[in-house]
Amino acid sequence: MRLLLVEDDAALAEHLSADLERQGFAVDLAGNGVDAEFKGDMQPYDVIILDLGLPKRPGLEVLKNWRQRENRVPVIILTARDAWHERVDGFKAGADDYLCKPFHVEELVARIQALIRRSHDKTGDSLQSSDLVLDEERQQVKLPDGTMFELTGTEFRLLRCFMLHPGKILSKTRLTEHVYDQDFDRDSNLIEVYVRRLRDKLGKDRIVTRRGQGYIFTENSS
Repeated sequence: MRLLLVEDDAALAEHLSADLERQGFAVDLAGNGVDAEFKGDMQPYDVIILDLGLPKRPGLEVLKNWRQRENRVPVIILTARDAWHERVDGFKAGADDYLCKPFHVEELVARIQALIRRSHDKTGDSLQSSDLVLDEERQQVKLPDGTMFELTGTEFRLLRCFMLHPGKILSKTRLTEHVYDQDFDRDSNLIEVYVRRLRDKLGKDRIVTRRGQGYIFTENSS
């Protein structure tokens, strides 16, 4: 999944971005409210992590502007430990969750995963699509016969995207937007390479190609 991390503390942003990437997320950064608002409107992020104390434009104003334009991207706001009023204001402005600073990365990751599952009407603490179970913490997939496969970071992000949209046609462009960060070469054929790798592990009929349209993830392989 692709995230936008909005944080003006460059050292914290760099550290947190690296932690999130190790957890299987593609991360874009914004260091001020103006850039954050623009990126949040222009890119199809799965979740935005939004600090409220931002230069150029406050995070709360950014969030209000997104919601006024019917931008419903899930947002987790970051607040100071004792700023309860910021949490209230954030929820009123349309935030989906909040996290107090300082925080543990593990808690942030758990909240991100829960928010993504909730936004796709998925329940539980793991991602399951019919007979496949994706362990998001270990980045492994369990097949119906109990076989476990380790996934690379890109394989994990791609399979997670497929499992969140079963039965739907996903174009290569859409997959690229959700699997890679903003610096990725959009003309690359790497999506095809990683689809082939997933087929080798899951079965060739699990991901169906629709020529000229994209791919469909089927919940039951034949």
